[in-house]
Amino acid sequence: MTHKSRFSMFVASMFVSSTLLSACAVSASPEPVVTVPPEPVQTDFASCVINLQQKAKAAGISQYIIDTTVAHLKYVPRVIELDNQQPEFTTSFGDYFEKRVTTWRVDQGRKMMTKHQALLANLTKEYGVPGQYIVAFWGLETNFGSYKGSMPVLDSLATLGCDARRSDYFTGELIQALKLKQQYNFADNKMVGSWAGAMGHTQFMPTNYRKYAVDGDGDGVADLWNSEADALTSAANFLQHLGWKADQRWGREVLIPQDYAFEYLGSKSVLPLTQWHGLNIKQTNGQPIATADMQAALYLPAGHTGPAFLGYDNFNVIMRWNRSEFYAISVGHLADRINGAPELSRAIPKQPRLSREIVKQLQQKLNDAGFDVGKPDGIFGRNSALGLQGYQKQHGLIADGFPDVDTFKRLGITL
Repeated sequence: MTHKSRFSMFVASMFVSSTLLSACAVSASPEPVVTVPPEPVQTDFASCVINLQQKAKAAGISQYIIDTTVAHLKYVPRVIELDNQQPEFTTSFGDYFEKRVTTWRVDQGRKMMTKHQALLANLTKEYGVPGQYIVAFWGLETNFGSYKGSMPVLDSLATLGCDARRSDYFTGELIQALKLKQQYNFADNKMVGSWAGAMGHTQFMPTNYRKYAVDGDGDGVADLWNSEADALTSAANFLQHLGWKADQRWGREVLIPQDYAFEYLGSKSVLPLTQWHGLNIKQTNGQPIATADMQAALYLPAGHTGPAFLGYDNFNVIMRWNRSEFYAISVGHLADRINGAPELSRAIPKQPRLSREIVKQLQQKLNDAGFDVGKPDGIFGRNSALGLQGYQKQHGLIADGFPDVDTFKRLGITL
């Protein structure tokens, strides 16, 4: 959705996003505890819409659109509900990956490669992005266009723009959406998408739509809702601008030696392939990895018992589309599968879903053991992983920074 760093082994998709959790102090007096009520989500939508009209006018939106569209924007409570939702449990890499890299998506992706063979060949030549990657993004974003979202984009963006938390960002996106409407005369009820305002086959936010959308079919309109040619061309253009390297793949699954020390893990440990070769990192067929003049980082999204991946420069490009290591691995492997590659050589282990409360217990235990991971918040991020890796090293556990069952047992936490 968002063309949206995480610590080495963990992707944002694995762990719930951060929220501010208010802690109510317990009073020592017999008086009842007084809590401050939360700020209302909707302050004054009507007044906000008046303000939006003024901002639209200052941005060059026509008075006609201001009168017929902006003045009639509606508050959508469901948008705020979805924006505020925080899952009680984390999502494991296995859960994430297996729901996205499916036999159906592989088969459908191959059909789309055949259907758009000529277009994709031209896009590869012009933008340097092989067709299987473009199709893989398309598959993960909207199931190849079968579900592009059904929320009213303008109302959704206005609702979020009138919410105090990220008003500036979403107001800016609303203005860009209005400029799209003005440029292409899009009907309000046709501008539908995700609750956050992402649109079309490739789920572009309005700012990216205006910057990177391309008229791929030559009809004079860059229509990401109704034109597959426009959507695929726009995806290629976006990836090129994000820095896609035409002479590289995304990365690859690799094998790590049994005696690997886990000193180098994740996006902060980028090494040349010659050094990974020296660390005995191998291809899945057991052959040594190539030693081209390239940089890579090692990712273990399910810990040392799961598959391992080297991510190259294009892995980072995928992360600029969506800031999730799970997403980047899924896109890369789906592209490989669409292009004829086999399934992962190493099975993804079944791992328990961790509740926020369990993660808070873990963080408190690490703090108590002298590994400062910050205030326990139930969000397993970079500091938590580093602290856990330090604890694992100290206690003779496999120090991959992954919260596995053995580590929980050693910490005295019951899953």
